Amino acid sequence: MKIDIQFVQTGAPQVAANSWFRRKLDHPFFAWTGLRPPIAQHTLAEHEALMRYASKARVVVEIGVAEGASAAGLRAAMPSDGGLYLVDPFHLARVPALNFLKRAARRAVNAAGSARTHWIESFSQVAVRGWKSRIFFLLCYGDHREEAVERDWQDWSPFVREAGVVAFHDARLFPRGWPTPDYGPVRFIDRFFRKSQVAGGWRIIEEVDSLVFVSREDRS
Repeated sequence: MKIDIQFVQTGAPQVAANSWFRRKLDHPFFAWTGLRPPIAQHTLAEHEALMRYASKARVVVEIGVAEGASAAGLRAAMPSDGGLYLVDPFHLARVPALNFLKRAARRAVNAAGSARTHWIESFSQVAVRGWKSRIFFLLCYGDHREEAVERDWQDWSPFVREAGVVAFHDARLFPRGWPTPDYGPVRFIDRFFRKSQVAGGWRIIEEVDSLVFVSREDRS
């Protein structure tokens, strides 16, 4: 089933987004009730790229789920007998018993695809403890501080199989885009993949808007 998603429009004027009505409508309650589509934090081009990589992946992990727009795309694209693992503590709700962000995410994901979905409601550094599965595709969409991005990389990348792919969001500058040079993912990618002579058998394979895709070398 295809669901509607509100994607980021690069270079779009921000006047409407600053209105009182728009700020109220942005609350995840309205996504949960179906009064508006889930709001993505990425562009349509990025969404299509994520789905393309997910279509070849049997085990997909997303760190940072928000309203579930990207997770819905991943689930819709990946094999029906695959496993989708969604890592997010959903800890910012003012009323934890209601937690409309979590409800909105589950609504969006449940409406797309049929892959087995596992919700891991904890911080990524906790979720990785005891993790054993080989990962085909990993999406780093969580804490954007540079040290947090590096920690997720150090914690999770060892589980990515050879020829597997890791995607970093908000990780590059692009025309009319929103990332700036001081973004944590931008700084990490520049330092670890662009300026380093050795990235431990990893290399950049594609860049789409703010997304940077890296792959582990296949030694077979």
